[in-house]
Amino acid sequence: MCISLSSLILLPIWISMAQIQQGGPDEKEKSTALKDLLSRIDLDELMKKDEPPLDFPDTLEGFEYAFNEKGQLRHIKTGEPFVFNYREDLHRWNQKRYEALGEIITKYVYELLEKDCSLKKVSIPVDATESEPKSFIFMSEDALTNPQKLMVLIHGSGVVRAGQWARRLIINEDLDSGTQIPFIKRAMDEGYGVIVLNPNENYIEVEKPKIHVQSSSDSSDEPAEKRERKDKVPKETKKRRDFYEKYRNPQREKEMMQLYIRENGSPEEHAVYVWDHFIAQSAAENVFFVAHSYGGLAFVELMIQREADVKSKVTAVALTDSVHNVWHQEAGKTIREWMRENCCNWVSSSEPLDTSVESMLPDCPRVSAVASGVLNASKQPSKMHQLISTHLDQRKMKNTKDTRRLQAQETERAT
Repeated sequence: MCISLSSLILLPIWISMAQIQQGGPDEKEKSTALKDLLSRIDLDELMKKDEPPLDFPDTLEGFEYAFNEKGQLRHIKTGEPFVFNYREDLHRWNQKRYEALGEIITKYVYELLEKDCSLKKVSIPVDATESEPKSFIFMSEDALTNPQKLMVLIHGSGVVRAGQWARRLIINEDLDSGTQIPFIKRAMDEGYGVIVLNPNENYIEVEKPKIHVQSSSDSSDEPAEKRERKDKVPKETKKRRDFYEKYRNPQREKEMMQLYIRENGSPEEHAVYVWDHFIAQSAAENVFFVAHSYGGLAFVELMIQREADVKSKVTAVALTDSVHNVWHQEAGKTIREWMRENCCNWVSSSEPLDTSVESMLPDCPRVSAVASGVLNASKQPSKMHQLISTHLDQRKMKNTKDTRRLQAQETERAT
């Protein structure tokens, strides 16, 4: 039988409380004091003392996993899917292991974007100095020069990065379910230029500098005995602090600080920046957006900030489980009207596939994304590709007809 260190620490307190609760008023006071002591004990911190080192591999091979020919993550030796509970009763350690694997997969997807999709990695800000924090996006070679059409992809919030819809799906299902790669390949086959945004890459993390406090007593004219008494106080304080730090952080995890990336410190800032420096400069007559979850909110914010430009350049927008809210974001009437005409939001619903879903918000139509073979939009936006592609094509055709009608009307007026 395995007893954890935290259990051994708490066992005497629990026994004392059981004994005290059978006593009189004085004993009840002691019970209250013990309960107060228990409330001050951070069990999560105590559990850290039982953990193995947070030292994980930095490659898929080190984890003994690889993606098979179907794009599924499998153990190299057993062929089994990824196991989260690698060590029983150590949830925090298992979570750290999962996160370490996730970081490796993020880099793996970046490599696929460059090698399999032939996208190029472009650093931002475009005028960044050598020393300042930087992010990046991915673009096809013809993203800015394609005269016909450009597709822009925006993922949701959280740990996902450029090229991903959901890290969990990549790990537990396959690359086609969790990445944007199917969208990218099909779009390029259909003649689109492609830009892949990276809205969650808002800062870099660096280790917090250690602050060294230098004693000024050495240069003092005070007697040596008095200086020694004064120096003893900070030394004792440091000793207690070091002891507490050893208890609080037994794994000696580094304390990090965040350095935000200029003009890209949030998903909303990032969308506006990429619009100004890339999308608005592109030659494409028709720009199409596909945005998932928080990516939809970022797009609405872009519309609010650049309404006239977006209306003149964007032909259609496909959203999947978008979390935007035109009331909270204070989108004006003209934006809401444009969204009703040019956007569609596929949402999780029990209704049959591709049927209208009632909404309380006066913006874009909402459509069901649930049917046999197509899971809800929040889980697998890649499975929605055919529906989204049809929507974009229909909007393009309507836009072309509207343009021709306006041109005909202008010609009639001129004659």
